[in-house]
Amino acid sequence: MKQMKVMVTAVMSALMGWLGVLAVPVFLLVGCNVADYITGLLAAPYRTEQVSSYKGIRGIVKKVCMWLLVLVGAWMDILINYAVECAGISITLPFMVATVVAVWLVVNEIISILENIIDIGVPLPPFLLPIVRHIKQAVEDKAQIGEDSEEKEGEDEGNE
Repeated sequence: MKQMKVMVTAVMSALMGWLGVLAVPVFLLVGCNVADYITGLLAAPYRTEQVSSYKGIRGIVKKVCMWLLVLVGAWMDILINYAVECAGISITLPFMVATVVAVWLVVNEIISILENIIDIGVPLPPFLLPIVRHIKQAVEDKAQIGEDSEEKEGEDEGNE
């Protein structure tokens, strides 16, 4: 038992060391994926749609695709670091794109969990869902690139 505990601790430490800044969003995404799937199953009897194995498999496929999105973000980070290195700049950037993708996915999963809880009939504090939606919008706003972000900055400056 003690060897198992030591092995799990070593694997988790190595994983967290390798992931760095991406570790917290990745672990949160795992927890949110599981919680969303479970609350979705629990909310199913309160909805008009019937639970089916097809819908269950589709939900699992969606969760796997979320992980693929984080992986694509990590690949983008690797490419960015490679390009920076090839340009002769000696800095290493953490998993920036992958972290933003993971945080966005976590927030979406939290929204889904809250919607499942509402469908079950549990009242939510009136401020909770708006806060989560605000965080989602803030992540999306900060991640804007190109003309859309320049237009947004112009609007923000006009509002000050």
